[in-house]
Amino acid sequence: MPSQACAEARALVASAHRITVLTGAGVSTDSGIPDFRGPAGLWTRDADAGRGSSLQAYLADAELRRLAWRAKLDSPVWTARPNAAHKALVELERSGRLRTVVTQNIDGLHQKAGSDPHRVLELHGTLHATVCLGCGATGPMRDALKRVAGGEQEPDCPRCRGILKSATISFGQELDGEVLRRARLAALDCDVLLVAGTSLSVQPAAGLVSLAAKAGAQVIICNAEPTPYDAVAAVVLHEPVGDVLPDLSSVPPSGGGRFSSWGDPSTWS
Repeated sequence: MPSQACAEARALVASAHRITVLTGAGVSTDSGIPDFRGPAGLWTRDADAGRGSSLQAYLADAELRRLAWRAKLDSPVWTARPNAAHKALVELERSGRLRTVVTQNIDGLHQKAGSDPHRVLELHGTLHATVCLGCGATGPMRDALKRVAGGEQEPDCPRCRGILKSATISFGQELDGEVLRRARLAALDCDVLLVAGTSLSVQPAAGLVSLAAKAGAQVIICNAEPTPYDAVAAVVLHEPVGDVLPDLSSVPPSGGGRFSSWGDPSTWS
């Protein structure tokens, strides 16, 4: 990390009282889960790989659904272990300063590392559960995958026989309104927003950065490539998150400064 940028980021973390972290796929690459838009990302290498991420395509194409279920059997998520970046955020939480992790990831590695599940907001859902697109029933992903491993090409909903998919947010699908409300509150209710491993190219997650900055938070962005929000950040670090997050989490609190919250936006008139 460049010494000046490193010093500035460490100083912001040291003086912070309430830190919100926004994480993306780059936080999990060291765990063996490839990202999407990076130089070696899934969608960078294969322009058609993201087609299955469209809800409309998933609903319309039975063969696409069958391919998606077969791919889930071999997903690296099932064997992935938390890496140094995930563990660093656990340490930052234990220091009493990290209040919320807002993640775009669907792998559950923050919770597996030891982050308090109540402090982790999964904006894009989770791969560890299924949801029926007909009746809305949910269930464990492992149950559906057992059926696929047993020979079913496309497991349907056990309740209504409707189309089943992972409980992840596809393109064209609305985010959970309550999760998004809590994420926006976390962006407003912090004095430092630490952004790690995300290209900030997908809304509404990316918009949390400008929301936090306008509310007075200091923004630290750590990502391998430039993002559209670098200009609003107090510090930008184009360094590996596996190095940056452990370094920042090791910074002891300075105990200085005061902080006031904007409160819950749902109560604003």
